[in-house]
Amino acid sequence: MNKENKDYKSIIQDSIVKNSKKRKYINKLITVVLFGCVVIAIIPLVSILVDVFENGSAAFNLNFLFLPPGSIGSNDGGIGPAIQGTLMIVGFATLVGAPVGVLVGVYLSEYASFSSSNRRFAYLLRLFNDVMTGIPSVVIGIVGYITIVLALGSFSIVAGAFVLSIIMIPIVARVSEETLKLIPNSLREAGYALGVSKWKVVWHIVVKGSKSGIVTGIVLGISRIAGETAPLIMTILGTSLFFSSFNSPVDALPLRIWRLASQPYPSAHQQGWGAALLLILIVLSLSIVLRMISQKRGFQLKTAT
Repeated sequence: MNKENKDYKSIIQDSIVKNSKKRKYINKLITVVLFGCVVIAIIPLVSILVDVFENGSAAFNLNFLFLPPGSIGSNDGGIGPAIQGTLMIVGFATLVGAPVGVLVGVYLSEYASFSSSNRRFAYLLRLFNDVMTGIPSVVIGIVGYITIVLALGSFSIVAGAFVLSIIMIPIVARVSEETLKLIPNSLREAGYALGVSKWKVVWHIVVKGSKSGIVTGIVLGISRIAGETAPLIMTILGTSLFFSSFNSPVDALPLRIWRLASQPYPSAHQQGWGAALLLILIVLSLSIVLRMISQKRGFQLKTAT
């Protein structure tokens, strides 16, 4: 009997050892495969960044950053109006798109489950939001041209900011909703147990606890709209002059890059590379600044509590 028990124990131990080795082998294999996928995904990104930096860094100087474009084919002038226009259009679009997107995400996450009618409306809203995310930007540009440009009678920064905000809202809304859902329900229930009203629980506990994710959604939205070209062609048209009024055409970096790349002159191509590098640096700097602000405020809030 003791011999049989020993045989069973040895069989079980051998099985455990074999299964353990198999799991370790599979774990190492999956780790190598995932690491290889990460490397494959990073290589094109690094290659693009290196090419843009090598070709665009030579164009950087004060004239390039602050002067308006010169005559076609010459190496004179810069992209000053394009920088100004991009900052203004993206800024105005963010002022409209970010709050609306966050509020839509808050509604879908916190208020959509109150009743069956709310749930049906939330389903339709999510469906519409997903459809809007996949609509080509040129279609949104056509809508902006028909509804705003033709109504105002001219290309303008208002039309450009409007179409970019429409592109931004679904992205911010989706990321905000998913981020808010990560807050544990126990924190909400603790607020309700203390007699705190619904909107205060949402604002002081849920939203403030999700600041980092919400900021990430806003940064993703800004990164998406900062490089859009097709909607701007049909809403702001582009110009070689600095901003003069809200009812006149303006320039933007994506438009300037497209026009410079279309010219058959090496000097124009060099400025186009420089404009592309500057656009990347603007988006990167904005992302870093927003994340630093979010982390700093989050640290102060934790310290105070």
